[in-house]
Amino acid sequence: MKKTGRPVIPRKTIYRLSIYLRCLARLRENSIGTVSSEALAKAAGVKPTQLRKDLAYFGTFGTRGLGYDVTELSQKIANELGTSSLQPVILVGVGNLGMALLSYRGFEKEGFEIIAAFDAAPTRKRDKEIKQPILSMDSMPAFIREHGVKMAILSVPAAAAQAVSNQMIESGVTGILNFSPIVLAVPEDVMVNNVNLAIELENLSYFIQD
Repeated sequence: MKKTGRPVIPRKTIYRLSIYLRCLARLRENSIGTVSSEALAKAAGVKPTQLRKDLAYFGTFGTRGLGYDVTELSQKIANELGTSSLQPVILVGVGNLGMALLSYRGFEKEGFEIIAAFDAAPTRKRDKEIKQPILSMDSMPAFIREHGVKMAILSVPAAAAQAVSNQMIESGVTGILNFSPIVLAVPEDVMVNNVNLAIELENLSYFIQD
């Protein structure tokens, strides 16, 4: 998906930027002010040449002989990823997985806030107490528009996933984290990241075979 006025960046580079940001966060927690490209690359599990190539999409960073300013580079990457301020996110499908995601407190630390959840049975009794409201599916389009929501987590059954994603996209959502076991058909300007735990386990199963 191309954004006006911004360079077209490979998806793998975007993924690595997230890894760099977490490595830099650990450095800041340990009061480390500067880091060399070699040290940051090693912490991220990439080659220094790859690190420098990824950062070159956003201009020139670092000082020869001194390395990167940890705070400055962190802020630059956060700005590029759009996580320098809390991004509003909705979750659709409040089953067991949806409840676990709503209960996770790590999202806000990373720049994302799940502000509401939607479900076909919003008043059904659930085992956990959560801070987000669980609203009816009918109220979702208006809520998305009113709050300017661009990102959504989808954890509904496969049979409902495409219809729900269509409704979200029509209302303004352009980024979907899809936990439903189905490949969604979406317009070119909508980004979908699929999370299929069974496929991930299959991949691991292949590599542990004798």
